[in-house]
Amino acid sequence: MAKSQQTFNKSEKEKKRLKKRADKKKKMEARKAEAKESGKKGIEFAYVDHNGHLTDTPPDPSMKIKVDAKSIEISIPKSVPGEEEDPVRKGSVSFFDSSKGFGFIIDTENNEKYFCHVSGLVDEIAENDKVSFELERGMKGMNAVKVTLLK
Repeated sequence: MAKSQQTFNKSEKEKKRLKKRADKKKKMEARKAEAKESGKKGIEFAYVDHNGHLTDTPPDPSMKIKVDAKSIEISIPKSVPGEEEDPVRKGSVSFFDSSKGFGFIIDTENNEKYFCHVSGLVDEIAENDKVSFELERGMKGMNAVKVTLLK
């Protein structure tokens, strides 16, 4: 004969679920009874005032602010045409293992470490070399590519 599929844990979860449902029903009935006693229907209309709060009275029309829809920016602001950012960065090689073909470059501007693979090298590099590089999104973050040795 097979064992029952109803375990203690399952039956406890079912009891809790049924108790929660019963409590919710009691609260709903209590709210209905209270509303019937006091004669309140609740807020029939909800308005948003000039501070963004919900109220039951209409907002003052003199406080209304006209917003131009074109002035709202939802995305990242576009860069100014005169301010083109130079994609070439400068840094120094903190670690490079030529036998395994990878290493790390530290950017001089923000001291960020970027992964560098031998496939992204233009010149051969070693530790503590000053290099220029560009960034490219890799699988685990930003990678240094087009790495050239500075003289």
